[in-house]
Amino acid sequence: MTVSADDVRRLHGAEGDAVLVLIEGRAEVVTADQLESDEYRGALEVITRRDLTARVGDDPSDHELTEQAAILDAEVSELGG
Repeated sequence: MTVSADDVRRLHGAEGDAVLVLIEGRAEVVTADQLESDEYRGALEVITRRDLTARVGDDPSDHELTEQAAILDAEVSELGG
């Protein structure tokens, strides 16, 4: 699994304009400013904190976060063809 429930939980708990990205085979939660830096050039944006909150609300259960991780992981896997 590329995107885990812990990754989604970290994103949901992050502040502001956080984004979940995949880079070099790992998931990271970064700010929009970090995403524009050389360090994250080529990173795949998976979902923003704002979009995640729109999907699960402000106080999601562990089950909802696990479900979202599975959905996001499947979406990322489908990008590979």
